[in-house]
Amino acid sequence: MPIKNRFAELQDEITTWRRDLHENPEILFETHRTSALVAEKLKEFGCDEIVTGIGRTGVVGVIQGKTDTAGKVVGLRADMDALPIHEQTGLEYASKTDGAMHACGHDGHTAMLLGAAKYLSETRNFDGTVVVIFQPAEEGGGGGKEMCDDGMMARWNIQEVYGMHNWPGQPVGSFAIRPGAFFAATDQFDITFEGKGGHAAKPNETIDTTVMASQAVLALQTIASRNTDPVEQIVVSVTSFETSSKAFNVIPQKVQIKGTVRTLSNAIRDLAEKRINEICAGVAATMGGTADVTYHRGYPVMVNHEEQTEFAADVAKSISGDCNDAPLVMGGEDFAFMLEERPGAYILVGNGDTAAVHHPEYNFNDEAIPAGCSWWAEIVEKRMPAA
Repeated sequence: MPIKNRFAELQDEITTWRRDLHENPEILFETHRTSALVAEKLKEFGCDEIVTGIGRTGVVGVIQGKTDTAGKVVGLRADMDALPIHEQTGLEYASKTDGAMHACGHDGHTAMLLGAAKYLSETRNFDGTVVVIFQPAEEGGGGGKEMCDDGMMARWNIQEVYGMHNWPGQPVGSFAIRPGAFFAATDQFDITFEGKGGHAAKPNETIDTTVMASQAVLALQTIASRNTDPVEQIVVSVTSFETSSKAFNVIPQKVQIKGTVRTLSNAIRDLAEKRINEICAGVAATMGGTADVTYHRGYPVMVNHEEQTEFAADVAKSISGDCNDAPLVMGGEDFAFMLEERPGAYILVGNGDTAAVHHPEYNFNDEAIPAGCSWWAEIVEKRMPAA
């Protein structure tokens, strides 16, 4: 059967878990209720080992197969955290926490991996060990890195690792994947321009930081249009512009701009950081001011490993009949840290015609549950077939 019958039977139960998680979102590393619920479910399923507190509030469950002659260990990862967004879905199970909602479907990811863990604990129809990984703080907190820094990969001898994300606009239950660079590196910059403040009626007596910063905002766009090979991908976005004065008749002493840089190669990432420093220093110096640039490197490029990607696509085809070529994504994904430590792959599962992720009207599509659960279970049973 393309969808495992057991997941069709479990869909209502998994949906109940998912909607409970949706109603009770938690942000970054504050996933205390979510982590406790996950650990409780894993214990109920009969997992062989359950460890909490990995990467602060992450949870790891270990499921042994019927045999372990090959000594293989496969990791399956889901993210648990929500976003600081006020929900506007009007659902009866909408967020009960003002200013927080599951606007990216991590409630669905967690519920689907719990469903797969329940099935794998029941059947154990594989030769090896499964490590189910429930990660906090994907949305900007680097929870994946924290779990790796806690020694997760070596502690459980994880040899390969697989992840999944729902994808609005893609048919429900369908899959898409690509080898190599998939999600972008995501960096941040914070730049303070300083000049000489003064009266707006006497600009000649000032060093105008508003004009200075405005010129820099425009000049930063030349990193993509004039410094980067046109066949490469880069996005430089200034997202905040603040002055040290709130008065209408004062030229401010300081102006601060902030933004992000998205790249798909380390060489372009290095180029962007170099040019941001050079451009801002040059613009400021031309006008008699200074620029203080802070550049923070965030998530690295998420790179799917070729062999594991081909395998993951074959599993997806066995479930949905096809697996499409996924687009490059300029958003970030901290599963990148796990793929830097171990070979593996990350796949998209269709969420149907829904609002986009990170939108206040987004909702995970529960009809995707059987396909997502089946993919995780098939990854295990086909990568580690029963002896």
